[in-house]
Amino acid sequence: MRTGAPSCSAYTSGVEQQAVQRRLTEVHERLVRARQELAIAEEQLAVFDDTADDARIRSLVSETPLANHDWNEARRHADAYRRGRDLALAQVAELERAQDELLAKLVV
Repeated sequence: MRTGAPSCSAYTSGVEQQAVQRRLTEVHERLVRARQELAIAEEQLAVFDDTADDARIRSLVSETPLANHDWNEARRHADAYRRGRDLALAQVAELERAQDELLAKLVV
């Protein structure tokens, strides 16, 4: 056996480590984008929640069917944005989990 040549397992380990590092970079980039999308979704949700709350108050004060309809419509929009925000939050959590797993592979 030659002492100067790297062992086969060392080469495999190096190749595997490079693949993990490349995957970690990809996951990190996706995580950054997902966090930006989450921040936007949270801002939009806040606006729609405020709009729905205003419509609810107008509905209570005016007690008209039209105001009640406007409130229901605003509430549906806010609920839809809430679901979108929840999906973005779940995506961030999944990417963070994937990143943690990849980092654990690098440490081992």
